[in-house]
Amino acid sequence: MNSYIDKPSHAWNMFTYAQFAIASAMMAGGIFFLEASFAAKGFYAMAAIMLVSSTAGITKAVRDTEESKRLHNKIEDARTERLLAEVSGPEAA
Repeated sequence: MNSYIDKPSHAWNMFTYAQFAIASAMMAGGIFFLEASFAAKGFYAMAAIMLVSSTAGITKAVRDTEESKRLHNKIEDARTERLLAEVSGPEAA
């Protein structure tokens, strides 16, 4: 079984944080300087916040699904190994 876990680098993490900060600043600036009523600006701001929130939720759901598949596969592998050990008998141990 492969025990290597691919972890993102520090540079990638910093890039994603910077990317989020820049996109947030651009969205806030765009909404602030938009020539529309205060209500319309509020609507766009709420939509932007909800979009970010739902994106984080989807990301968490996808990650949780992948982690549960990994755990399920580990449990199935352990069951298979135990079954093979029982079938092969004490001489294989």
